This record gives sequence, structure tokens and C-alpha cells, in this order.
Amino acid sequence: MKSIEKDICTFTNDDKEKLIRTLTEHLSVLRARLGLSQEDISNIIGISRQTYSSIETMKRKMTWNIFLSLVLFWGCNESTGVMLDSMDVLSPELNDFLSKNNRREWK
Repeated sequence: MKSIEKDICTFTNDDKEKLIRTLTEHLSVLRARLGLSQEDISNIIGISRQTYSSIETMKRKMTWNIFLSLVLFWGCNESTGVMLDSMDVLSPELNDFLSKNNRREWK
């Protein structure tokens, strides 16, 4: 199986930190836009409600994996996807990384 490390490493730690910080600042707005509870979101992405709550209230730092899970979830909804675009969370590099057209089989 080919490693995707090369693709993931195109994001520096500073890039990741900036994207995570930006998304964290808007979590409650994105969640409210869809009318979902913290428990709904935590169940969807597979973390505890306490962990999600701590991230949303900025008591805990979001991991890159949680960031990607949230971006994939909110990116699938038209209204929150537009919000992600306007927040610059979906940078051209991240958009390319997540692009359906960029997927390939790993051998």
C-alpha cells in the first residue's frame, strides 16, 4: 500500500495550526447553521461530546484528524461548505488534497 505521507506533508505545521485555529473559531456558527447539537456532531465524527465541547470552547486543541473529519462533514453540506470557503478553511491546497478528482488507488 502506498503511503499518503507525501500528500499530507504538503501542509506545514504552521499551515495546519492556522487552519485548525480558523475552524475552531467558527465551530459553534457552523454547528448552529445545521441546527445540530454538540452530541450530534461528536457522534458523526466519532469523538466524545466532552471532547467536542472542549474543542468548541477552546479548552482543548483540535487535532489534524478531527479537523479533517469536520471539514469533510461540513464540506458536504452546501451552506456550511460555502461558509468554509468564505473562512479560508478550504485553502486551495486543502481543496486539492480533498478533491474527488485527486483521489487515486493506493498500491
